[in-house]
Amino acid sequence: MSSAVSPLAPKHVPDMPVIAGVRLATAEAGIRYKNRTDVLLALLDKGTAVAGVFTKSKCPSAPVEWCRAKLRGGKARALVVNSGNANAFTGKTGRASTALTAKIAAKAVGCSESEIFLASTGVIGEPLDATKFDGVLGRLAETAEPGDYLAAAKAIMTTDTFPKVATRTVKLGKAKVTINGMAKGAGMIAPDMATMLSFIFTDAPIAPAALQALLKSGVEDTFNAVTIDGDTSTSDTLLAFATGAAAEHGAPRISRASDPRLKAFVKAFNEVLANLSEQVARDGEGARKLVEITVEGAKTKASARKIAMSIANSPLVKTAIAGEDANWGRVVMAVGKAGEPADRDRLSISFNGIRVAKSGARDPSYDEAQVSEAMKAPEIAIKVSLGLGKGRDRVLTCDLTKEYVAINGDYRS
Repeated sequence: MSSAVSPLAPKHVPDMPVIAGVRLATAEAGIRYKNRTDVLLALLDKGTAVAGVFTKSKCPSAPVEWCRAKLRGGKARALVVNSGNANAFTGKTGRASTALTAKIAAKAVGCSESEIFLASTGVIGEPLDATKFDGVLGRLAETAEPGDYLAAAKAIMTTDTFPKVATRTVKLGKAKVTINGMAKGAGMIAPDMATMLSFIFTDAPIAPAALQALLKSGVEDTFNAVTIDGDTSTSDTLLAFATGAAAEHGAPRISRASDPRLKAFVKAFNEVLANLSEQVARDGEGARKLVEITVEGAKTKASARKIAMSIANSPLVKTAIAGEDANWGRVVMAVGKAGEPADRDRLSISFNGIRVAKSGARDPSYDEAQVSEAMKAPEIAIKVSLGLGKGRDRVLTCDLTKEYVAINGDYRS
């Protein structure tokens, strides 16, 4: 965890309202570092629905495997998250640690181990000593209280420089329902179904299958459209929990994601996902600039996404932005290598609204001084027009600085 907050951090942190059926507590378990909170326990009322999406990595962590298996039950009573150790690439020892953590948590909460959900983040390849949770989770279960989402978000940070939280309130039927979310992530970010770690809580009465459909759809243009460095983690986990408590105040019980009564809720739900995913991009390791890449005029949306990701993951593009250089040649390179339909002589490129290339050549009105001044801004918008069709997509990334190398050069030390 860095001591210096990213210059791109949000200027305002929202007040996070209480959600009925959710209680939170954090502690120092000494997982890796001293004198910092590193474990979160979220207690969930009986009947809470759960949904999740996870990394597509072929080398997933033990907690990811655990959650995938337990998700079929559709119900959750507790979430346990630790930072400092990812419990990934730890073999049988890792699976045993996961099982022991769930056993300790289930005893503390008074529920089945199948209703315990787990997530770990931190160093890969080092065994996680789950005995450190013994006693700690019991105390947390006794002291958990509604509301302190900021402390919860701080407990799951690794190289993050600020806690990431978001909230929305919306009407569902006759009742107001709340959606709260938290996330962590700053490096090894190229999500493939989720992000590093993110957790969404709501009091809306939504059945597990419907919640799963909403979550799977919601990540596509939010978390899956963010990249810091092109590296998909072994631990990517996004879990959503719906306590259903708002049913007591007139919210209808929802069994299908297509239910028309969900329209406002879905919009708010996706806004929370989008807000959190942007915060991840803003906290990219060593980042000094938030970069939005829009590709339009592609053959399809999928094609536009691949081209946008090719640009966003290019070290040459990212270092040019860090150096405040509108080097459109690097963007051309990234478009050309994406393996998607593109026509050099139709290609146009702009930086922060200033067109620098048109129809396959430098724009006739190009002004170096004007563009150089625009590149000093903390937020950079790159727009690429292909002129081939109606496909359009947008992704977020950040620049690549010397600090990224410094952070990752001694990550384990």
